[in-house]
Amino acid sequence: MTGGTRTTLSDVCESVRYGYTASATTEPRGPRFLRITDIASGSLDWDAVPYCQIAERDMERFRLLVGDIVVARTGATVGCGRLIRESVTAVCASYLVRFRVDPNKAEPGFVGRVVESQLYRKFVLSQIGGSAQPNASAPVLGSFEFNLPNRHEQMRIAEILATYDGLIENNRRRIALLEAAARLLYREWFVHFRFPGHEQVKFIDGLPEGWQRRYLGDVVTTQYGHTASASDQEVGPKFVRGTDINKRSFVDWSTVPYCPEQGLDFNKYALLPGDILVIRMADPGKVAIIEKPIHSVFASYLVRLKIRDPGEIPPIYMFMTLMDERYQGFIHSSSGGATRKSASAKLLTDFHFAQPPKVLLRRFVEQVTPMRKMITKLVDQSSAAAQARDLLLPRLMNGEIEV
Repeated sequence: MTGGTRTTLSDVCESVRYGYTASATTEPRGPRFLRITDIASGSLDWDAVPYCQIAERDMERFRLLVGDIVVARTGATVGCGRLIRESVTAVCASYLVRFRVDPNKAEPGFVGRVVESQLYRKFVLSQIGGSAQPNASAPVLGSFEFNLPNRHEQMRIAEILATYDGLIENNRRRIALLEAAARLLYREWFVHFRFPGHEQVKFIDGLPEGWQRRYLGDVVTTQYGHTASASDQEVGPKFVRGTDINKRSFVDWSTVPYCPEQGLDFNKYALLPGDILVIRMADPGKVAIIEKPIHSVFASYLVRLKIRDPGEIPPIYMFMTLMDERYQGFIHSSSGGATRKSASAKLLTDFHFAQPPKVLLRRFVEQVTPMRKMITKLVDQSSAAAQARDLLLPRLMNGEIEV
């Protein structure tokens, strides 16, 4: 590196603005409405971002542009930043702060990747202390000081880091295709009843012959999670929360925080492969399955479902059943709370489903399991790429690696 200057995030921005206050909706009307939960995972999937209604005069003030940086200012993911890479008609919610870099002062792609790094997140956490409800104002978020190399080096560093971004984005798309393939197979066989050999099967009371109607509460045990505050410090087992599972069908363990061991009964809350987790608060019904052994426990806003007889009902089949729109629609319509929905363990298991014969379940597991294993592999690859990118960034900024 040929030199650089010390600056702050606010100093290189032409504007800093808190997000827009509105209610999100799944109805495709208005711009996309980017929230903390949409940026907290390893990548930003615009297809999963909801919408909001906003007046045209406000749209111009709050619109997100390519190169903008949004940062969470409250909650467990405070300090989590995301560079806007795609041109999408969108605004961000009020719990986010939008930083718009002045292109005459710095390269937005470089500054955005600095803010996305753990270097920035650690700074924010150091400024707010260990409060139970962490909050950071825009001035605090913008006070981050960093080394700003010359324009050529900023662009070169952004290009180097973009190669890691490309790998992560490519993996995200492959994961989405695998998830879609598994869902389509499930619906083809078990919703539309076009399973192998269906032409020769009679239907009795709306179900193929040999199938059973089962009550979810009869085939699983339920347990509420542990109550504690998550920590970014490696102080105990991984601590799975609702935010770790509500946007995807898998757990990205690299982004899951830790659970302090004080007051924790690990054996009671330890997660094992095949455990199914269902969110019971705020976004009830969203579900994930534990697919590999990890030293971990789960939080109190989750309910764990354990299959009583996995030999009779494979966990992956039950997981796909709960992911299907029939179960999701049932929970959405049944859970109470006008502004903050919730569901008890009893409600989450008050559901009837169809149980196919074992031979068909075995064939389904044989086809879906390789897809899920590939998803896990791609998630791990992306996590490794993100960690390598975060380790590389400070060395590039400090001139330890020539660009």
